[in-house]
Amino acid sequence: MTGPQIVAIVPAYNEEGAIGEVVTGIRAADDRYDVVVVDDGSHDQTSALARSHGAAVVTLPYNIGIGGAVQTGFQYALEHGYEIAVRLDGDGQHDPRELAKLLGPIERGEADIVTGSRFADAGGEYRPPFARRIGIVWFARLVSLLTRQRVTDTTSGFQALNRKGIALFAGDYPSDYPEVEATVLVFKHRLRLVEVPVTMRERETGTSSITLFRSVYYMFKVTLALFVAMVRKYAVPQEEVARS
Repeated sequence: MTGPQIVAIVPAYNEEGAIGEVVTGIRAADDRYDVVVVDDGSHDQTSALARSHGAAVVTLPYNIGIGGAVQTGFQYALEHGYEIAVRLDGDGQHDPRELAKLLGPIERGEADIVTGSRFADAGGEYRPPFARRIGIVWFARLVSLLTRQRVTDTTSGFQALNRKGIALFAGDYPSDYPEVEATVLVFKHRLRLVEVPVTMRERETGTSSITLFRSVYYMFKVTLALFVAMVRKYAVPQEEVARS
C-alpha cells in the first residue's frame, strides 16, 4: 500500500498474554503502520514481547494510568512527525482489520478524529456487562447533550486521528477515565469528530476492573469533570500557537 506513514499507539499494562498478537495483527493489517507500545510500568514481559514482535516501546518508569500512557503515545507521534495516528488497546479487544474503517474519513479529509463505535449500528452484536452498560448509556446521552452532536460510544479507545487531533491530545489529555472527557475536549477545540460502526472482540486476557460500585463512582466523578471541562480553557497545542 502507498500513502502516509501511520503510527499505531498501543497503551499497555501487564498485557504479556495479548501484546504480541496485537502488534502482529496491526503490522499485518497495513504495511504503512509503525507500532509504538507505551508500557505503563508493567511488571511482566509486555515490553520484551512487544519489541520481539517489531514494535517500538516507550517504557514508563511506573504506572501513571491510561490517560498518561495514551498522552505519551500522542507526544511520541507528534515528535516523530506522523500525520496520522491510530490508537488500540493492548488487550486484544480492538481488531486491527477494522482500522481501515477509521482511516477512511481521515484520509478523505472529512474528520480530524474518528472513533470506532460499538453502538453506532443499532443491529450490532456487542453487549457489555450491566455495570459497564449503565455508564456507557449515561455518558453517551450526556455528551450528546453538552456537545449538541449525537455520539454513541464515549468510552471507546479505538480511534484514528490526523495531525490536528494528534497535536491536541499530545498537549492536553485527561488523566483519569479519559475517553469521555476527551470527547468534550474535541468539541471545545472545534475539531471534527466522526463515529463509524466497528466490531470489537471480547477481552482476550485478564479481567475487567469495572464493577457496579466502580461504575457508579465513575459516573459521578466523570460527570463532575465534564461540567468543569465545559467551562475551563484548555491549553492550545503548540503547533496551533506557532501557526497563529
